[in-house]
Amino acid sequence: MAGTAAPGGRIGPSDPWDLAREAARAAGVELRPLTSLRDADAIIEVMIATWGEHQLLPREVIRALAESGNVPYGAVADGELVGYVLGWVGISPGGAPHVHSHMLAVRPELRSRGVGYALKLAQRAQALEAGIHVVRWTYDPLQARNARFNFGKLGVVADRFIRDCYGEMTDLLNRGDRSDRFLVRWDLDRRPGPRPMVPGPERQLLVARGPAEAPEPVRVADPSPVAEGSWRVDIPADLPGLRARDPGLVRAWRDATAEAFETCLSMGMVVAAFHPAYRGDPPFYHLTLPGAMADRPGWASR
Repeated sequence: MAGTAAPGGRIGPSDPWDLAREAARAAGVELRPLTSLRDADAIIEVMIATWGEHQLLPREVIRALAESGNVPYGAVADGELVGYVLGWVGISPGGAPHVHSHMLAVRPELRSRGVGYALKLAQRAQALEAGIHVVRWTYDPLQARNARFNFGKLGVVADRFIRDCYGEMTDLLNRGDRSDRFLVRWDLDRRPGPRPMVPGPERQLLVARGPAEAPEPVRVADPSPVAEGSWRVDIPADLPGLRARDPGLVRAWRDATAEAFETCLSMGMVVAAFHPAYRGDPPFYHLTLPGAMADRPGWASR
């Protein structure tokens, strides 16, 4: 991963760095590589504001990433670091390189302004500049806000589900909950945005029933692979609120969604899309075979 400033290559809205700079301007920030010891300390400050003082990435590791070519990128406003994205180059099972994106964080007071989107676009441009065409990362599949960002803004596909991926976690966002995670794939050669689906039947697999503030997971079908259409898996609209009100219900959702995701992905399906809550309808995922996606990922045929 190159740690240089944005290059002056192609000009136009499709240029990766142009897209990143445009998003940064809209968010009111500037993007720059984070290479110094002072930058590492600033990253840790944003880290603490996001996750608390538990499970921090050590300063020496942040410096080692930068020195080994895995340069973090930051968002700066009024001379202060307000967000960052960092990761490292990994090797996929087939031998191809990818970027594993380990952290994306924005100060709480600046969230929902597009800063995270600008940082991900900078990561995309940085990877493409280095000849890398895929970024991977994990996230909690029950966090509807993150799902909307990953699928709706970026256009990822989730092709793996890992039950209790990190074991017990102690940070403010995950304490007391099982660390189930999707491993997503972001194909950088397509323009960021949601992936269209081939029209077809939608079958309900796991539905949310009951009041929106305390929905219960109910499995209503047994999945089977289909050539077209999709399976729908509901999730709670407000995981943090549900954690505070009813931890036992969160555990029920963990178990029900884990079983649904593991079953479908073992059949060769992927998580292809996410729909946020709308007019009383809970948020839900579309799970389907890759062939049912309108812009079928190139890796699906390999």
